[in-house]
Parts: sequence; structure tokens; C-alpha cells
Amino acid sequence: MLSRFQELKKEEEALLKIKATLQDQLNRLKVEELALRSMISAKEENPAFTNARETAKLTKMSMEVDNETIINQTELQLNTAKYIQCSEEEEEESDS
Repeated sequence: MLSRFQELKKEEEALLKIKATLQDQLNRLKVEELALRSMISAKEENPAFTNARETAKLTKMSMEVDNETIINQTELQLNTAKYIQCSEEEEEESDS
């Protein structure tokens, strides 16, 4: 019974970490969406705004919102069993 409780506790911790990771990613995506909407509305308001220099400036600004390569390298671990197993192995190593 105690081991089952510990197992559920570890699973809860893993799920909370996943939730935090997903919430962080969602916030970054919302910021990026706002930047893109701003770029689109600026282009719609001023059709002569297609100047290459200005477009490059806006593109650079949108890339500064978040580094896409870092986001794409973030591996989401949706399989909690694998995550829990890795966590248990790390705990065993640290206990040794």
C-alpha cells in the first residue's frame, strides 16, 4: 500500500512538471502569436510597408520573441511511465 502511494506521488510530481512545461510553452506561443498578429495588422494598415528592410526588421523582432530552435529542441515527455522510470533511476543513482 505504501509503495503504491509513493508510486502515485511520483506520478503526480511528473504530471505537475509536465503541466508546468506545457504552460510555459503555451505562454511562449501566445507571445509569438501576438507578435505575428502585430506584424500582420501593420502590413494590412500600410500596404506600402513591404520594404525589404522593414520586413527584415519585423522578422528579427519576431525571432527575438523566442528562439525557435530552442523551442523545437524541447522534447515533451508525454509518456509518464517512461518519465517516472527515469526519475526512479536518477533517485537510485543519487542515493548510492
